Amino acid sequence: MKKSVTMKDIAKELGVSIVTISKALSDKDGVSAELREKIKQVAQEMGYHSGGLAKTVKETNQYNVGILVAERFVRDDVSYYLKMYQKTVKALSGHGYYGILEIVSHTNETSLIKPNIIADGKVNGIIVLGQLEGSYIELIRESGIPFLFLDYVDADSEIDAVISDSFYGTYLLTDYLISLGHKKIGFVGTVNATSSILDRYMGYMRALIKHNLPVNDHWVINDRDEEGNFINFMLPKTMPTAFVCNCDEVAYLFANHLKEKGYHLPDDISIVGYDNYIFAELCSPKLTTLSIDLDVMTETAAKGIIEKIENPDVSLGRKMLTGKLIVRDSAKAL
Repeated sequence: MKKSVTMKDIAKELGVSIVTISKALSDKDGVSAELREKIKQVAQEMGYHSGGLAKTVKETNQYNVGILVAERFVRDDVSYYLKMYQKTVKALSGHGYYGILEIVSHTNETSLIKPNIIADGKVNGIIVLGQLEGSYIELIRESGIPFLFLDYVDADSEIDAVISDSFYGTYLLTDYLISLGHKKIGFVGTVNATSSILDRYMGYMRALIKHNLPVNDHWVINDRDEEGNFINFMLPKTMPTAFVCNCDEVAYLFANHLKEKGYHLPDDISIVGYDNYIFAELCSPKLTTLSIDLDVMTETAAKGIIEKIENPDVSLGRKMLTGKLIVRDSAKAL
């Protein structure tokens, strides 16, 4: 199948920005008549088809950013990623851009079915929220549309990303538990399920190794399957005195599971979470956790994708934001 011609291809051919190409093709102000006609001529010669984008830009006087998120991350109304999506849309709006959400189903992701917002030519740029399969990321890359990751990083590629420092965050949380006198500390999270969980596990391990504390594989408890569905917790026969959970929602579920099994928190077992999201306050006792400033994170992503739209050749690298330890009631000194 012949690859579709994109605005990026035309911009490269003429040595101008994608924004200039978009303005010309949508008859928007800001481009000289001579250059506008040149762009339209080259676009026609190259076989460019505008789809719905030119019409959208012309009618709304706005640029659109697609926000792609895997279905497995937004299966409930209190999803952390839905909150992040809302803040991303707000950040984009502050810069005169619209955010268009598309939830990628498991079937579409594994079958490599192109997102509608790309297939229909509706967006100038893409923010990938959370993790998607590598082959699906490649499908997005082949579209030629500028994109970046938000709250995910691919260690094997140089794709621009805005992430929290998961490694250092769980290092801080584990180190805090150690400062309370805990020497037997477990981890809750399926380690290879996402890059974030893996990084958080490595931060937890770093703290244990630094303090010469035992690393016990039996104290690492899976929380989800390969498709991201939460599974039943399998407790070890011999329990540690504390657990580091990969996120607040898992910490909340795990706390309820421990109480069902007859444990008292934090008297019997201490737990900590990550994100400082709604579950940190819903949990009983309230969670000690790591706070991530979503406003700063999403604003950074919004500015980043706009910069890439205006200059497709720009490389932003990885922008890593450090969190803040929030101490509440779920961890107790021994």
